[in-house]
Amino acid sequence: MGGSGGRAALRVLRIDDGRLEVAERPTPEPAGEQVLVEVAGTGVNRADLLQKMGRYPAPKGWPEDVPGLEHAGTVAAVGDGVRSLRPGDRVFGIVGGGGHASHVLTTESLCARLPEGLDPVRAGGIPEAYITAHDALFERARMRPGERVLIHGVGSGVGIAALQIARAAGATTVGTSRTLAKLERATQLGLDEGVLAADDMAALIGEVDVVIDLIGGDYLEVDVSTCRIAGRIVIVGLVAGARAQLDMGAVLSKRLQVTGTALRSRPEHAKGAAVAAFEREVVPLFERGVLDLVVDRVVGLEEAEGAYAAMASNETFGRIILAPHDLVAKRA
Repeated sequence: MGGSGGRAALRVLRIDDGRLEVAERPTPEPAGEQVLVEVAGTGVNRADLLQKMGRYPAPKGWPEDVPGLEHAGTVAAVGDGVRSLRPGDRVFGIVGGGGHASHVLTTESLCARLPEGLDPVRAGGIPEAYITAHDALFERARMRPGERVLIHGVGSGVGIAALQIARAAGATTVGTSRTLAKLERATQLGLDEGVLAADDMAALIGEVDVVIDLIGGDYLEVDVSTCRIAGRIVIVGLVAGARAQLDMGAVLSKRLQVTGTALRSRPEHAKGAAVAAFEREVVPLFERGVLDLVVDRVVGLEEAEGAYAAMASNETFGRIILAPHDLVAKRA
């Protein structure tokens, strides 16, 4: 990665034996197609919790002990192979790790340009959720306008993103949550129908064309039961577990498609394609005000333990953002 090039040391949120601590490291010098971004905001994701517990190691080539899958900020330096980005450009994007830091070393293909009207701190919570939701709805499920879309875990970051994107595309949305308050807030965001998660929820949901399942486990039975002929089920999360019973007879008779998706484990070129689709089809919706990020809280790196605990509690609604440069105090 090269030396620090005279720049000040970067601050990182480091995992040390299951604990989080802020540490300093030399600032890397980008080479080739690499881009060094000064991070204004970076979202907390469930994958970060798993990495903290030692259950979700970073892909090869990314920091092993610094979590963080997304960022927004300003380009600080570029490698000699970078084609369009220049120092001073505002960007946001996804990374395989290392986002929870004052600076992150990434590649040009994983960065999208950040519109002038978006706050870079808040925008740090956009890429992972909205790229995941967009990819699940259109690349995996091939959702069409007028279809009925079921979103399990609609109050989560990806759930809210899927709700907003599906609604903007002309779909009817049904969302489930174990919390009535989250359903009420999702309804305020445009959710057409909210269903409290319970044993009888399949009957309350009715028939759907597409399922975005952020919960996993036994929810698969509900997915198969509620899907219409030629329905598409996309499994995005496994909060309720990685195992379930599958009614293969129903899958055959209904001609269902059951697929899974994950951004972090994809090869670089596939991640780049997802970022390009996000920049082309989702970012303009933010520019026009069609989409609006829902933020639960913004905290500094030193408050990360509390932020991670809040994420683990499942009581938050919207994104938790870390602001590495103490911008929280400046914005208060």
